[in-house]
Amino acid sequence: MTSEHSAAGTPAATLTAAWAAVFSMCLGVFGLVGAEFLPASLLTDMAQDLGISEGLAGQAVTATAAMGVVASLSVAALTRSIDRRRVLLGFSALLVLSNLVVAFSTSVEILLVGRLMLGAALGGFWSLSTAVVMRLVPEANVPKALSIMVSGVSAATIFAAPVGSYVGDMFGWRVAFAGAAGLGLAVFAFQFATLPSLPSRGRARFGMLVELMSRRRVALAMLAVLMVFGGHMSLFTYIRPFLETVTDIGITAISATLLAFGIANFIGNYLGSMLVARSLLMTLAIMPLTIAVLAFLLATIGGTFAIDLTLIALWGLAFGTVPVAWSAWIARSVPDEAESAGGLLVAAINLAIALGAAIGGLILDLSGVQSVFLASGSVLVLAAITVIAGVDARTPRTAAEGAGA
Repeated sequence: MTSEHSAAGTPAATLTAAWAAVFSMCLGVFGLVGAEFLPASLLTDMAQDLGISEGLAGQAVTATAAMGVVASLSVAALTRSIDRRRVLLGFSALLVLSNLVVAFSTSVEILLVGRLMLGAALGGFWSLSTAVVMRLVPEANVPKALSIMVSGVSAATIFAAPVGSYVGDMFGWRVAFAGAAGLGLAVFAFQFATLPSLPSRGRARFGMLVELMSRRRVALAMLAVLMVFGGHMSLFTYIRPFLETVTDIGITAISATLLAFGIANFIGNYLGSMLVARSLLMTLAIMPLTIAVLAFLLATIGGTFAIDLTLIALWGLAFGTVPVAWSAWIARSVPDEAESAGGLLVAAINLAIALGAAIGGLILDLSGVQSVFLASGSVLVLAAITVIAGVDARTPRTAAEGAGA
């Protein structure tokens, strides 16, 4: 393990500082993911103001995701000689700048430049995050620290869209992005005060990505990640059509259902840290299987608001454990190259999100939303089987052994 603290005999002041740094990582995730989600609630106003179609304005989301993949695969190698504190602060500064560029954009081209900057910050920050957290706290506290960091995603899911929609409606969409820039500035200040110096480690280089994928344990894990996140995303992307056409509820009830999903997802982050401490492999396998069962139930017995609300909340709870578990897998199974492995994980997740949404949309057009849920559930079952059959969650005894696994 690459933690820079010992589990025993660590001064209380040092541990307090370490947890403050972990919380600053959570705030960084909250600021980045919150900015990523903003266009979803402001798209119509953005399109009207800039004189473009909503479809073109929607490319602001695509641009961020595409740059996120590129950044997640390249940042560890490009910054391998730079102190991780400086790199993370740089990404937080880029978060502020990207939101300001969007807030003051006068054309779609300038808007997309701002969103590309956000993608670079988002992908880069995420790719380094697990490796950084591993170095901030004692080894025994890594699962808990990862759950705190990942909870920033759930918090952003809960708050970004409704707050952005309210601010945009009251003061205009540009004020919403300016507010996101202000939040980013506060995050930068907190990180500046709490993040310690973290000299770069490992052999981060572009060839390392190929070397990691040549490891059987890593290749099978990334395949499982593609299926888990792809199956989930094809479900989540089309949850509103399901609620509108199958459950037959209005916008208020839909908002309440999505809020329940988000709150349960937030709780799931902390549940994940407890489950990982008991059995990482079982957590990796059981949670996608649980979501698959819920998807099948929604597709077969769904249609009643109370039942669907309960199933979707349970889905949110189960999925909340997933990013915590996979981050913990990186920390445990690829400790020798956690930064490069983290980049692969983030890239796989972004690719899974794109594929899941695209394939789910094709199935929706061909045979309806219930078929999307059945297909997604089947993919999640395959993901669970892949985890059980091929993913190794044991800690390598040595880096050399890990390389040969």
